[in-house]
Amino acid sequence: MADIKNIITQEVAGKVALVTGAASGIGKATALLLHARGAKVIAEDIDPAVEELAQPGLVPLVADITEDGAAGRAVALAVERFGRLDILVNNAGIIINKAVVDMTRQDWERIQAVNATAAFLHCREAIKAMMPNKSGAIVNIASYASYFAFPTIAAYAASKGALAQLTRTLALEAIEHGIRVNAVGSGDVVTNILNDVVEDGPAFLAQHGEAAPIGRAAQPREIAEVVAFLASERASFMVGAVVMADGGMTVKAG
Repeated sequence: MADIKNIITQEVAGKVALVTGAASGIGKATALLLHARGAKVIAEDIDPAVEELAQPGLVPLVADITEDGAAGRAVALAVERFGRLDILVNNAGIIINKAVVDMTRQDWERIQAVNATAAFLHCREAIKAMMPNKSGAIVNIASYASYFAFPTIAAYAASKGALAQLTRTLALEAIEHGIRVNAVGSGDVVTNILNDVVEDGPAFLAQHGEAAPIGRAAQPREIAEVVAFLASERASFMVGAVVMADGGMTVKAG
């Protein structure tokens, strides 16, 4: 048992990770967990609050991931600071809660830009950096909304569906270079992603999560644990998987 515990607590020791959307929620929990388990981390977010994570081996990067060149600069920073890149976690995401008839083209394109296009660009640049090492792991944060529909989140659901399919397809291209690509299909998590939509986003998500068979929403650390597993050698035979961490919501939907 002690050996297993030691393996887990040092499962990414010596690795270099880039985590997007790292100022709060799942991204913050993931950046801190990977760092605690031995990784050097670049924590990227548009929110300057990400700078509060700064400590030896954990470097914050304030950046808009949708800007031209942002992905390349983030990857270059990892290589410059720590010599390589081993892990990419595409976590950054936004939601706009509107019926399709009320949604503007700008609303739609903003969600796709953050949730899907920026993830694609970070994957592309990360794979280029990982290829010379013939190893690496990419973990995308998808959603049970990829499979389970709700009114007023069409753009969000479409973006997460795109991310799930990007994961599967890219996995087939990347594995020949020793790079594994997987995703987490997250359920409701107590984060601030809905703060622009409702008065108290975490409270809303906590209540909404009660509909899951498990009876509650997840805490960010619970999703971060799944990310850390997929990023580690413990998941060495997992390629193109979308691992559902949703408290049973997709099982219930089925």
